[in-house]
Amino acid sequence: MEGLLAMHTSDRIFVAGHKGLVGSAIVRILREKGYENVFYIPHRDLDLRDEERTLEFFKKTKPDYIFLAAAKCGGIKDNINHPVQFLEDNLKIQNSVISAAHKIKVKKLLFLGSACIYPRQCAQPIHESELLSGYLEPTNEAYSLAKIAGIKLCQAYNKQYGTNFICAQPSNVYGPRDNFNPETSHVIAGLINRFHLAKDSKAESIECWGTGSARREFIYVEDLADALIFLMNNYDDTEIVNVGVGRDVSIKELVAHIVDVVGYEGKVKWDTSKPEGMPQRLLDTTKLNDLGWTSKTSLDHGLYMTYEYFKLDNIKLENK
Repeated sequence: MEGLLAMHTSDRIFVAGHKGLVGSAIVRILREKGYENVFYIPHRDLDLRDEERTLEFFKKTKPDYIFLAAAKCGGIKDNINHPVQFLEDNLKIQNSVISAAHKIKVKKLLFLGSACIYPRQCAQPIHESELLSGYLEPTNEAYSLAKIAGIKLCQAYNKQYGTNFICAQPSNVYGPRDNFNPETSHVIAGLINRFHLAKDSKAESIECWGTGSARREFIYVEDLADALIFLMNNYDDTEIVNVGVGRDVSIKELVAHIVDVVGYEGKVKWDTSKPEGMPQRLLDTTKLNDLGWTSKTSLDHGLYMTYEYFKLDNIKLENK
C-alpha cells in the first residue's frame, strides 16, 4: 500500500447504501464537510448484487473512494426468520463491490462490518483480536458470517494485490432515517415505534423480549458517519478497527430511557421465553480513540433526536 491516503474535497466518492441509515448519514456529513463529488445510485438503477453491472458502473463513474455501507440488515426477529437472505444478499453485495473496486484500482474502500462478528462469549470490552476466537451468537449467525467473509475478502485483496481496503466494526447504530418497522428493525427503532403506538392507544402494558439483562452499546448514526469519514482519512491498516462509544446499557435500562423520551405511562412486561441474543457486547475502542476520534452524542440526546424524526416522518407507519 502507498501509505496514508486522505480524501480531497474534489475526489469522487461513491457511497453504496445511500438510502440506508448509515449511508445517508455519510452522504450528509461528507457534503457538510465540503466534499464536492459525492455520488450514489438508486437500487432501481443498479442492483449491487450484480457483479457485471456493478463493474460497468464503476468503470463509467471512476470513484476514487468507496464507502461500502450497503447491506441486508435487521433485528433479531428478522435474522432468525430470514438467514438465507442475510447470508446470500450480503455476500453478493460485498463480493460485487469489492471485486469491482479492485479492478478499477480505487484509491481506498471502507467496508462497514458489525460488532456481531465477535463470538458470543468473549472478554468485555471486545478487542479486535477476538475475531474468530469462538462460536458466534446463533440468532444472527448468517449476518455475522457474511460480514466476516467481507472482512477476510478485503484483507485477502490487501495481501495479494496491495489494495487499500479498510474495515470498520460499529456497535449498534440508531438515529434518524432508521427502519422503524417492528418486524425488521433493530432494537431502538422497533421499541420507539412500539412504545409510541402503545402511548397513542393508551395500552396498559407492552411486552418486550427476554429478561432485559442483555447489555448493548449504542452509537448515534451521525457519530458513526463522522467516525467512518475520519477513518477514511486517517487509517490505512489492513486490520479491523472497532467504532463505538465505550459504554453500554442493559436492554431494561434502554427501555426505561425510551419510555421517558416517548412519554409512555403503561407497564413494561418481559417475555423471558424469547431470545435476547449475546449477553453483552461492548467494544474496546482504544485503537480508534488513540487515532484521535471519540463519540460526541449522549444516548438520551440521540434517542430524543431519533424520536423527533420518527414523529415527523414515520408517524404513518403501520405496525404490521
